[in-house]
Amino acid sequence: MVKFPKGFMWGISMAAFQYEMGYSKEAIDQNSDWYLWLHNEENKKRGIVSGDVPEMGPGYWDLYKVDHDWAEWLGLNTWRMNPEWSRIFPRSTEEVKVDVESKEGDILDIDITENDLKKLDTLANQVAVKKYKEIFKDIKNRGIKLIINLYHWPLPTWIHDPIRVRDSNLREGPKGWLEERTVVEFAKFAAYVAWKYEDYAYMWSTMNEPNVTWSIGYLGGNFPPGVNSVEAAARAAYNIAQAHARAYDQIKRIAGKKAKVGVIYATSPSEPLTNSEKDIEAAKISDEVSTKWFFNAILNGVVSKNFLGETIKREDMKGKADWIGVNYYSRNVVRSKQEPPGYEGVSGYGFSCSNMEKSNAGLPVSEFGWEIYPEGIRKALNLYKEYDKPLMITENGVADKKDRHRAWYIVSHLYQVSKAIEEDGLKVIGYLHWSLIDNLEWASGFSKRFGLIYVDMNTKKRFPRPSAYLYRDIVTSNEIPEYLLEYSKFPNVLT
Repeated sequence: MVKFPKGFMWGISMAAFQYEMGYSKEAIDQNSDWYLWLHNEENKKRGIVSGDVPEMGPGYWDLYKVDHDWAEWLGLNTWRMNPEWSRIFPRSTEEVKVDVESKEGDILDIDITENDLKKLDTLANQVAVKKYKEIFKDIKNRGIKLIINLYHWPLPTWIHDPIRVRDSNLREGPKGWLEERTVVEFAKFAAYVAWKYEDYAYMWSTMNEPNVTWSIGYLGGNFPPGVNSVEAAARAAYNIAQAHARAYDQIKRIAGKKAKVGVIYATSPSEPLTNSEKDIEAAKISDEVSTKWFFNAILNGVVSKNFLGETIKREDMKGKADWIGVNYYSRNVVRSKQEPPGYEGVSGYGFSCSNMEKSNAGLPVSEFGWEIYPEGIRKALNLYKEYDKPLMITENGVADKKDRHRAWYIVSHLYQVSKAIEEDGLKVIGYLHWSLIDNLEWASGFSKRFGLIYVDMNTKKRFPRPSAYLYRDIVTSNEIPEYLLEYSKFPNVLT
């Protein structure tokens, strides 16, 4: 058997936009950029969205107690979710003026007073505020630790109109993370959520996968606003890093210095295609751009405004995370490239295995076209060793409708997590699986099924997959039982 530390946090992660809608008209939230994006006819014609919409989803807004029952059945002690910004503030909060200290576009500090919070309360959608309180209270009453995450991709439409931004080629807005005002408004949202829900939060996270927002949204991907501009991506990344720091400040001021505030990051370690010095250096540069850039900014206060260029010192951004959430799904394989940034991804590995049964390394590929590479989760955790912070696996899972790979996937990845703890000396405090139930997989719709629990999207009924029983055995025993250790390596039966 492989034991995990006493007090290890076992749970699941979820995102409001992917989970909440689907059961009642009252659950529909039309006020986010992602809602506009998935309903846009041009996006559907171009095939960059599936045509599935959140109104067809699993209906957590109405059925949250059902899903919390499943969490108890699994023996979970941790639940990570976010209150949706566009639900709580469907209308602009800019009329609430706060004291902002800024210099040349840098937001150095934001002072939000009790009176400001009361003004924000008059603008908030009180139905949503009350509903989230009910949900959070139900989680806490079951003895489950709640991690409140603030931002999981959707922005209110008064902050970001992705269709207008795309169609005007970045000339017209509102432009979301390209504008400094979004940093200020996000800080207001953070302060308000902390003010309302501090009694329910065991831990806090400011953001989930901010690097996905600026990369897939601004470097030619299919996420809003779907543009291709390195300059825009760098600007969005810089503002997001500032927004994290200012949100961290607000939570600490309101919930107290003892509040544990972190950030959750999509972490895909880079590996060289060959053992050549050039490819090895390319992998280092790739990790620097994709991961180290952000954490050097928010922990060391050293930031470049264009990822690899000259750095500036931002003391106001230093030390702005108490813990780090690591989302891991696969790796990046890169090779050297003469042109900037000095590396390029290699297809047939990692996330570039569409329409393949196996990757070029002979490893199985998920229904998403993602290479299943368990060793990568240990490497992902080790990317953060230099920062000396508690780490948590905050997402890890596989698109696997028929549950062919999930049992092996869970055990093999947890086995590597145990090695990171025992052999590498990393302080890994928990593992949150993605996900509890099937949900809307963003632009890919409902075709990608990540749930331990299968959901019939027509009836909204839930049914546990076989892998759910396996995860329950691990969670309730706080170990990988002896009978499951055979799944710690890639089994021939799946070849």
